[in-house]
Amino acid sequence: MSSLQTSSLLFPSTTLKSAISVPKIPSIRLPIIPKPQNSSNLVDKLKFNHGNRRTLPQKNEIFINPKSPNSNQTLQLYAILEAVAERIEMHQNVAVQRDNWNKLLLNSTNMIILSATTMAGVASTSTGDSSHLALNLSSTLLFTAATGMLLIINKIQPSQLAEEQRNATRLFKQLYKRIETTLATLDHNNRSAVSVNAIMEKVFALDKAFPLPLLGKMIDKFPSKFEAPIWWTKSETRREGNGNGNGNGWNEELESELREIARVIRGKDSEDYMKLGNIALKVNKILAVSGPLLTGIAAVGSVFAGNGSWGGIVAATMGALACTVNTLEHGGQVGMVVEMYRNCAGFFELMEETIESTLEESDVERRENGEMFEMNLSLQLGSSLSELRNLARKSSVARRNGSEVDEFASKLF
Repeated sequence: MSSLQTSSLLFPSTTLKSAISVPKIPSIRLPIIPKPQNSSNLVDKLKFNHGNRRTLPQKNEIFINPKSPNSNQTLQLYAILEAVAERIEMHQNVAVQRDNWNKLLLNSTNMIILSATTMAGVASTSTGDSSHLALNLSSTLLFTAATGMLLIINKIQPSQLAEEQRNATRLFKQLYKRIETTLATLDHNNRSAVSVNAIMEKVFALDKAFPLPLLGKMIDKFPSKFEAPIWWTKSETRREGNGNGNGNGWNEELESELREIARVIRGKDSEDYMKLGNIALKVNKILAVSGPLLTGIAAVGSVFAGNGSWGGIVAATMGALACTVNTLEHGGQVGMVVEMYRNCAGFFELMEETIESTLEESDVERRENGEMFEMNLSLQLGSSLSELRNLARKSSVARRNGSEVDEFASKLF
């Protein structure tokens, strides 16, 4: 009994209970996802479903008055904004893909041509019948495969395709920022008229100028005449604004200045890039024809290679030249250079049309503000306002003297 009492003193019941008690499971609070109020309302649905999308602002909540007469127009602009964001991502991905095409196809064709050239050279020195036949057959098949690959590669011009998508990405980003600025700066309750159709026409013009698919819609890489791409609309070149009743920033001096700048752009910048583009296009045509022609001749020569014949020498020589031509064309990205000149020529054509269409509007109150127009032109050409005015004076003096100004309007290209 005494031992039992002693044990009960040493190990009380509370200690025993605590030793065998099961720990409590901590309570877990699940987050409650708020539901949009008045889910039947189209505006609330837009705010709830698209609040975390990357195409809409994430920091500031969007408030749209459903009673506003322009609320439907606002929703349309946001829909266009999402479509433009999707196109930006697609063109970025396609540009990376086609740049990889250029690198992989260049290395692959060069390795095939060099392997065939080596086989043809060895076959020309071989004396055994079995080895001679094997080397001839292998080099002929490789040269034939290289000829077919070069015909396809030179037709699609992967470097030019990649440059097209890079230009499309840049122009779609400009449009995206323009729509964002329109939505951010204009009051939703008292919104001035914004042409949704004009913005949609701009999207479709970009789609037509820089198509994504290859089959059926690919831009001709070897046109008979070098032409600049058109990615703008007529409504875009005529920028309208709200007049302030004080001439809207326009005067005769500014109009004459802009006419002289347009004349310089047409006579110097556009003409210079059109000449460079024509030269680059002709060089690209020569290289595109020379590569498959050389490998085709090498394929025929490799059939007769062996026992010191001229066939092996012809095949090895033509193969080396074909590898050099292929490296110059696609390693030097001549197609990309052609597209770069096309894009620059298109930019200057857009500047010229914008100036001319603005000056054609006789009512200055319906034009864009003159000071703002001059500032935008200065930023796009990369020249300060003083440089543009000096250029206009030089052009006017040179025109009266029957000569041309030697200075270019753009400082960026």
